Amino acid sequence: MKNLKRIGTIIFALPFGIFGISHLMMANNMKGMIPSYIPGGIFWIYLTGIAMLAACIALIINKKVKLTGLLLAAYLLVMILTMHLPMLTNPNPQMAQMAVMETLKDLALLGASLLIAGTASEK
Repeated sequence: MKNLKRIGTIIFALPFGIFGISHLMMANNMKGMIPSYIPGGIFWIYLTGIAMLAACIALIINKKVKLTGLLLAAYLLVMILTMHLPMLTNPNPQMAQMAVMETLKDLALLGASLLIAGTASEK
């Protein structure tokens, strides 16, 4: 059972590493996704890229897992509240539908982050 938890944590971490790398490599392509009401623009893309990459590494090497899970959960909550939920009212039905899918995906990841944090041994 312990092996399943470890494997699950690693599988959970890998997409964050890929997302982090893509944020760093494609920041200019992503800067248009930052809503105008959020100051800082491209800075947030680089910061979140570094944070996701660091989270991936921490989970894979099994260090600061509880803190990493809690920080990922906080990040995902901020993404839901600032990026996805405001898009639910988009007049373009395809964009609104995409916002629903992104909200649900990040909500599931938030739950998994809390589960990982809640079951982590202190390291």
